[in-house]
Amino acid sequence: MTFIRDLDELSDTFQAGALTIGNFDGVHLGHAALVKELVSAAQAAAGPAVVFTFDPHPVTVLRPELAPVPLAWMERKVELLGQLGVDLVVAYPTDKQFLELSPEAFFEKVVRGRLNTRTMVEGANFCFGHDRQGTIDTLRDHCDSAQIGLQVVESVSLVGDIISSSRIRKLVQAGELTLARQLLSRPYRIQGIVERGAARGAAIGFPTANLAAIPNLVPGFGVYAGRTHWQGRDWPAAIHVGSNPTFEENEVKFEVHLIGFEGDLYGQTLEVDIMERIRGVETFDSKELLQEQLRHDVQQVAQLQAK
Repeated sequence: MTFIRDLDELSDTFQAGALTIGNFDGVHLGHAALVKELVSAAQAAAGPAVVFTFDPHPVTVLRPELAPVPLAWMERKVELLGQLGVDLVVAYPTDKQFLELSPEAFFEKVVRGRLNTRTMVEGANFCFGHDRQGTIDTLRDHCDSAQIGLQVVESVSLVGDIISSSRIRKLVQAGELTLARQLLSRPYRIQGIVERGAARGAAIGFPTANLAAIPNLVPGFGVYAGRTHWQGRDWPAAIHVGSNPTFEENEVKFEVHLIGFEGDLYGQTLEVDIMERIRGVETFDSKELLQEQLRHDVQQVAQLQAK
C-alpha cells in the first residue's frame, strides 16, 4: 500500500482505477463496507483501489472552532485502509484555495486529472466542491458525461442506528468503548508520548506511563481495561483518564499502568487499545484504600483480558 500527499508524486501505476473520496475518520464498519466495494470495482477495472482523503479535515480550515477531534491520526487511518485492501491513499493538503473549487473544478482536478479515474464508489450522502454544493446526483452527472462508472453504497446500520464517525465520537466521549468497538470492528486506539509525571503511581506500587501529545480523541473520564502496544509487544493495561482527586490534583491526565512491564518508557511513543470502562474516577480517603482499589482494577483487567 502506498501513501502520498502530493498528486505530482503519483506514478502511472496508480492511474485508471477505482476511486473513493472522503474523510474516513476512524475507518469504521461503514467505511469498510464502502472500501470492500471499492476493491471489487478496482479489480473489475484492472486498476488500483484509491482513497482520496483530506489533511487536515476541511472543517479545521473553514470553521476551526467546530472541527471534530479525530478518531484516528493519519498514519493509523492509512494503516487501517491498507488492511482493507486499498492500494493508494492520497492525503491531500487541505487549504482554502482547494476548498473553494467548484464541484466541476474539483471533479476535473481530483477525479479526471492526475488520477484518470475509471470508476468511483461513494456513499449516498457524498458532497463535494465549494460549500459542499456538489451532491451525489451532481457526481453522477459528471461521471456520466466523462464515461466514468459510479457505484453508490448505502449506509450501514448497527444497534439501531447508522454507523458514523460522529456517532462513534459521542460514544468515546461518553466512555462507552464496548459499543464503539462494535462499530469500529476493533478496540478504539490512541497514541501518545510518555512524559514525566509526579511518579505517585510508582510510589504506591503501580507505576504509570503518562501520555501527552495525543493526536486523537481521548475517552471520557474513568478507569478502563486495555492493551498497550510498544516495539512489537503487547501488555494488558489499566488506564486512568481524568484528574487525581485523592491527591487534590485537577490536571486531566491519561495514565497507563502496563501490567507486568518493567523498564523506562520516558520519551517513547505508545499505542493503547481501550477495551472497556470498569469504573469512574473516585476520591479515596487514604493511600491504602487507593492501593486496594488499584489492586482490584488490575485483577479485573487481567480477568477481562483472559476472556
